[in-house]
Amino acid sequence: MKTLIRNARCVLPSGTEKTDILVDGELIVHVGAPDGTRADEVVDASGLVLIPGVIDDQVHFREPGAIHKEDLHTGSLACAKGGITSFLEMPNTNPETVTQERLIEKLELATAKCAVNYGFYIGATAENIDELKNAERTPGIKIFVGSSTGNLLVDDQEILDRIFAETDLTICAHCEDESTICANRAALGERLEIADHTRIRDHQAAIIATRRIVELAQVHQHRFHVLHVSTAEEVNFLRGDHAGLITAEVCPHHLYFTTDDYARHGSRIQMNPSVKGIKDVEALWEGLIDETIQVVATDHAPHTIEEKQMPYPDSPSGVPAVENSLALMLDAVHRGRVELEQVVQRMCFAPARVWDIMNKGRIEEGYDADLVLIDPELKQTVLDEHQVTKSGWSPWHGMELTGWPVRTWVMGRTVFANGKLDAAVRGREVVFDHERGGYWGVQL
Repeated sequence: MKTLIRNARCVLPSGTEKTDILVDGELIVHVGAPDGTRADEVVDASGLVLIPGVIDDQVHFREPGAIHKEDLHTGSLACAKGGITSFLEMPNTNPETVTQERLIEKLELATAKCAVNYGFYIGATAENIDELKNAERTPGIKIFVGSSTGNLLVDDQEILDRIFAETDLTICAHCEDESTICANRAALGERLEIADHTRIRDHQAAIIATRRIVELAQVHQHRFHVLHVSTAEEVNFLRGDHAGLITAEVCPHHLYFTTDDYARHGSRIQMNPSVKGIKDVEALWEGLIDETIQVVATDHAPHTIEEKQMPYPDSPSGVPAVENSLALMLDAVHRGRVELEQVVQRMCFAPARVWDIMNKGRIEEGYDADLVLIDPELKQTVLDEHQVTKSGWSPWHGMELTGWPVRTWVMGRTVFANGKLDAAVRGREVVFDHERGGYWGVQL
């Protein structure tokens, strides 16, 4: 099927311009004025903006092991509604994705269930160094240097050193210092309230772990990606010259919420790392704009509302975000906080470069037809009852946002349009070209 998208403002690698895009099957085959080719569908996108599909490099879709919270099908549909056409999912499922066999099992599940494109990290443990060395069909290795479930906490310096020394794949990590967290928790005693979550998982827990792992990456000259930066101290530290070795990301919840919001939202904004202060939020925005932080990702981590409403500290950490993350960033564009091209750079171009993803993240001839049409003037209010995620709620409930995705194509097929999802569409396994080496340093 050929689709001609006409008159859209297209965010291209060379800049934003009004032009036409021709899609043939799964590929973008022509950028520019129509060449006389007849199309099966012509989309008049006057007044709208066309961007590459968003790549979310950090989600938790809970399958296998906790599908009452989310599964690969519902999570991927929520992605499609939000303009995310590819996701990379974390290994802390049950069982954990810590072997090649379990990685293949997840890929097979996704083939049958996912409405968008997909990839899965392999998780590091204290015992699986050989699995990490030989892993295939994965973006990289995930290390939890702060609290996690099961065997995924890796806090021993000798083991961390071996992982960085003996493996080749890009490593990403949850950076919170476990000893600092434990000491803070012990100092607070038994009577805790939700605001104590930030006192336990404080600034020091974040910066100590981030410094520790970045130093390991520098010693071993190993590509490293810092997940969900949450503090001004981390931004200032990462602003140094790392010669393309270190990249970092921020999540919308750390850009939008502060400790002052606990009074209103309670455990709805309980997450790891915790929300911090207004000075941290401002520093995160500054780091995002000056490209100290290269990626915006969600850390989509759904729980049921009943679980979230349990008294702290029994309430679990994590929030659903995939169907609202792009709209949150577009609203920031509307308010003049960030440029549209910067949003596309951080959510589309950069994730593809960080993770060596083939043929995605750009509107360019020969690239996959993962595309999102945006109405920059559309105003909608985020409501719990409208959420596609199985968890059925959003921490941004009641917030009006300006700028929303109105149509999403995955590999040339429409999966979301006119407010409706086509649950029959299936994405593809994301392909990684790790042989390039130094991909982040290549100007694309």
